[in-house]
Amino acid sequence: MKIKETIGGIFAIIILVAGVLLVYNHEKSKVRADLAKRIAELTPRGSGLPEGIDGLRQAITLYETQIEQNVKEGAQTGVYWKILGIRLADKKMHRDAIDAFERAIQFNAEDPTLFYLVGESASIVAAGSLNFSSSSSADRERYTNLAESAYLRAIQLDDSYSRPLLGLGILYTFDLNRPREAIPYLERYVNELSRSDIKGMFVLARAYYMTESYNLANDMYDRILSRSKDPSVRQEAMNNKEIVRNLMYG
Repeated sequence: MKIKETIGGIFAIIILVAGVLLVYNHEKSKVRADLAKRIAELTPRGSGLPEGIDGLRQAITLYETQIEQNVKEGAQTGVYWKILGIRLADKKMHRDAIDAFERAIQFNAEDPTLFYLVGESASIVAAGSLNFSSSSSADRERYTNLAESAYLRAIQLDDSYSRPLLGLGILYTFDLNRPREAIPYLERYVNELSRSDIKGMFVLARAYYMTESYNLANDMYDRILSRSKDPSVRQEAMNNKEIVRNLMYG
């Protein structure tokens, strides 16, 4: 009886495995067919590729292992450039870091972190470009524009990613003197994604101050005072609040 049960169990496992393999092979075949169809739609005749979906499907099957290996190596290369860029940025070598991040983006153009990191390094380079000459001024403008576009792209890729919201808010408020544009990004950062970030609150309060929204600036400094117990932070908030209140009431 036990032998029959054992044999029955083995057969059940074999049938289950066979079913799984059948489903796996079917799904893999479907992926190949979908890829072949996509390539056929994108590729003009006379391109050197096999013609027709069946021909492309056979070619994909033949070179599938090599294709997967190349994809894997490409992903690994992208990670390498990302790590290198972060290491260079940590060492304050931000121009070289930007070059490394650009290489990483070639392998993964939809990674919001890469664009945020470009924005951070570019904003630092721009801030360090003093107006010694017209070329220095052009350099500053180039990197400021790069920082802005990188932050915006990071937000576009992931609108719940908080870091580029703050980075863009700082750039607009302090570097580009465009505080009105900074406010929506900073409000989302402070009110939705990073409600306890004191730095973000200070930047938003400054943007309110620069746009003469004194009541909102005053409220933000009150919020800082209610959240922070750090004496230096509280003193800075009280000093700034006094400046705002003098403008409000004369």
